Amino acid sequence: MNILIVNQSIIDVCASFFTLLTAVVKVDGTRMSSNSTYDQFVCRVWLTRTPLWAFLNVSTYGISLMALERYAAVIYPVWYNNNVSRLYCMVSFFSAHEEESVRSEVRYSVH
Repeated sequence: MNILIVNQSIIDVCASFFTLLTAVVKVDGTRMSSNSTYDQFVCRVWLTRTPLWAFLNVSTYGISLMALERYAAVIYPVWYNNNVSRLYCMVSFFSAHEEESVRSEVRYSVH
């Protein structure tokens, strides 16, 4: 469906933006205090490049979902037309995105 292609394009633009941003913005992490909220944010989010990795992971899920969706449309066209809707594609994509965001939060909250 075209909604998946548009969604993938938006995610790829965001991933490109964060890739450029992480290449341009350098943060010196040696003078950070554990009492500052800003320093905690920079340490946990920016220095670990969480937004970049989140967008890259979501992009991978989106490409996989598009491949499966196209496979079903080509191999099983009657079943695809009867059972797959725009809502189904959006729900499956956002559930994959939500699963990845929960995974990344668990991964970084352990530290």
